[in-house]
Amino acid sequence: QVQLVESGGGLVQAGGSLRLSCAASGRTSSMYVMGWFRQAPGKEREFAATISWSTGSTYYADSVKGRFAISRDNAKNTVYLQMNSLKPEDTAVYYCAARAGYVLKYAAREYDYWGQGTQVTVSS
Repeated sequence: QVQLVESGGGLVQAGGSLRLSCAASGRTSSMYVMGWFRQAPGKEREFAATISWSTGSTYYADSVKGRFAISRDNAKNTVYLQMNSLKPEDTAVYYCAARAGYVLKYAAREYDYWGQGTQVTVSS
């Protein structure tokens, strides 16, 4: 099993920045790809960004491209999501996820493990 714990959420004004962290523990050797998703009230969970543990390759949703940056620290088993130029529409619960496959994926169903989420609220 893999455990994922997110942190770093909070309240920020539009135009501000936040950095989310996702600490992984357990059978981390079975994780090859990490992703960040978000879910706003009344909406489906949507993909934000993904990264390969081994190569560092990344892929972003169009809605966050150029504003968000995903990175990883292999030594700490931690993945980050740096969020800049935040907008009120970025308000959501942000979830960290891990998958056992090597290929970057943007569909939530492709991920095997999930964290509990951290709330991000952007005020206008």
